[in-house]
Amino acid sequence: MPADKRATVHWEGAGKTGKGQISTETGALKDYPYGFASRFEDDKRGTNPEEILGAAHAGCLTMAFAFALEGAGFTAKSIDTKAAVRLTQDGPGFKIDRIQLELEAVIPGIDEAKFQELAAGAKAGCPLSKALASVPEITLKATLRS
Repeated sequence: MPADKRATVHWEGAGKTGKGQISTETGALKDYPYGFASRFEDDKRGTNPEEILGAAHAGCLTMAFAFALEGAGFTAKSIDTKAAVRLTQDGPGFKIDRIQLELEAVIPGIDEAKFQELAAGAKAGCPLSKALASVPEITLKATLRS
């Protein structure tokens, strides 16, 4: 059975004025800063949970798509995926109401219909898409490049 993947957060202070650090067990993030300004304003000196979620979702979709291609007898020359996660006001709190995924790939020998079928299946089947099923809108724009 696979082991749990772990991350930790340390926070000090109040919600708006406090500061936190996010770390992952792999060291990909090590005491990486985040706070109100990097989450709700345009401060690029830290990260936020939504951009980390977007990166995770894009990574999950990309890998699921690569496996789907392999199962159908194709190998991607390249796959590039972007995710945009929108955080909106929800009463006194906030919610994620939209995730937009964009996948562009170069895949020798595949036709557009098969490409779209496999991309849609990867979106539906990736573990993070399943975990995020409560998000009202998750879209995928898949573009086949030559």
